[in-house]
Amino acid sequence: MENIAFTEDNWAKAQEIIARYPEGRQKSALLPLLHLAQEQHGWVSPAVMDYIAEILKIQPVEVYEVATFYTMFHLEPVGKHVIEYCRTGPCCTVGGEEVYDHLKERLGIASNQTTSDGLFTLKEVECLAACGWGPCFQIKEKFFMQLDKAKVDQIIDELSK
Repeated sequence: MENIAFTEDNWAKAQEIIARYPEGRQKSALLPLLHLAQEQHGWVSPAVMDYIAEILKIQPVEVYEVATFYTMFHLEPVGKHVIEYCRTGPCCTVGGEEVYDHLKERLGIASNQTTSDGLFTLKEVECLAACGWGPCFQIKEKFFMQLDKAKVDQIIDELSK
């Protein structure tokens, strides 16, 4: 069974986050606690979501609703580098489909899969809000824009080191 409890440091952070909100409004801490849990575990399992619900004294379904709505939360184990790529019209009209097909071929995986070495996970997302700089993808908080096959190869090579 996985150890889902926050580390001592993260428990202190969680308490500080919860204390930001007035009594009776602790549910407002849900997003930051999900981020903290994902940072600690790499993903947000059902057991982790139940743990957060218990901490906030809310129903587990309230946590599930939020975690499943936002693509930033990983509901299954992921690789070290999660490549979230935009599949909306603006990116596709400037070559996104060709770039993403190359990315999948280069990594040997499809969307929502992880490479066998655990290094990369591909994840389709709806808009990354970089429509003027597409095609683009995001890894953690870093955006990679105006991508072409050569740029993709350079990024993958660098991250593979």
